[in-house]
Amino acid sequence: MIVNLVENGWEVIYHRAHALLAAQLAGQWKKSESPPRLYETIAAISHHDDLEREWEGNQLTEAGAPLDFTLDKKTSLPKLRELTTNSRYRGRWVAMLISMHTSFLNEGKRGESEELDQFLDEQLENQKKWRKELKITKKEAEEAYAFFQWCDRLSLILCMGNLPAGQRFLEISKGPDGERYDILERSDGLVTVKPWPFDAEKFTVNVEASSLNQIKFDSNDELKEALQTAPIKTLEWTFVKS
Repeated sequence: MIVNLVENGWEVIYHRAHALLAAQLAGQWKKSESPPRLYETIAAISHHDDLEREWEGNQLTEAGAPLDFTLDKKTSLPKLRELTTNSRYRGRWVAMLISMHTSFLNEGKRGESEELDQFLDEQLENQKKWRKELKITKKEAEEAYAFFQWCDRLSLILCMGNLPAGQRFLEISKGPDGERYDILERSDGLVTVKPWPFDAEKFTVNVEASSLNQIKFDSNDELKEALQTAPIKTLEWTFVKS
């Protein structure tokens, strides 16, 4: 979960909703400069957080607050294997991108366990095999993943409320073209990106968030029940070309 502290409690955004927002952003990218196999790439972006099941396992901090994903340091190999295995059923392109994302997030943990190292080695071998079967170069795969990562990063900036105050730019990441992109929230609440990478000169994207007015929970069951009955609001951002 993405958990934001707000004035009257917590704002919770499910990871699958964040992934859907990332896919919305991907769909706005200039079609003339989009990565190959755009719709398969958008499918990978939309489903890349399917391993996150907020209705299972521990979702509380030691203090009883909803557990934000940035505080959850555990690596679940069974969940990672499930994600990478299930992605194969959407096709090799989707599987390759999700495998690359899994590598990106977990390569820094090499050495934690023999099982994790073996899993990471398997991902690199699978990526190499799929590139060969799909007849694409490593550079082409990396450019497609840069697009994936860019959309994921921008969605997280929005969902986590990380837009800087005072009309200051924040780096998103480098895009598939290798160029740096920055985001800024204007004084009128509209958002812009420089350089402008989208087809439309103005568009709106959104994500759903659950509102919790209870600060502390005594059990996971209590939190899950509260989430199931919590009011849901739609957060929107309108992007404009400056």
